[in-house]
Amino acid sequence: MSLKVYTRTGDKGGTSLFGGTKVEKDHVRIDAYGNVDELNSFIGLLRDQDGVGKEISDQLFEIQKMLFSIGTILATEKPPKGFVLRSIDTNDILWLENSIDKFSEKLPELKNFILPGGHQVVSLCHVCRTVCRRTERGIVKLAQENEINENLLAYINRLSDYFFVLARKLSQQLDVAEVTWQQ
Repeated sequence: MSLKVYTRTGDKGGTSLFGGTKVEKDHVRIDAYGNVDELNSFIGLLRDQDGVGKEISDQLFEIQKMLFSIGTILATEKPPKGFVLRSIDTNDILWLENSIDKFSEKLPELKNFILPGGHQVVSLCHVCRTVCRRTERGIVKLAQENEINENLLAYINRLSDYFFVLARKLSQQLDVAEVTWQQ
């Protein structure tokens, strides 16, 4: 017998966190991990684009796995007995920083603000960046009421930087001009 996708338990606006706590679907915790889920979906769409390449696709896949862990952390108020949540540590942040630094080595100096555009893949990187920023705001809001690992917040903050630099790298790789903002 297979597990049904629908349970009907949320038909009146309620849901359960991982661990069983019942909350309304507009609860700050639901919003926080819902944003993580949306970001993960956009990253999947980015991975599927022509022009991304295997190395970046592999990096994005690692980020997706991390985001799934972060979503689980955010969806958990009290872990079930015997369940251990993955921890976000400084090595996870350093991995992003190293990727950003590697991308940045060959990029021209940034002299203007950059507008999203120039190529669909580049624009999608900016969509990921902005959804990541919204995700960060939701986690900050959750952290005002709940204890959140500061490495988790740092990871999400760095991730938006990753997508900005990735957009620049892909512009260069795809040989499209960056769209700069001129006042």
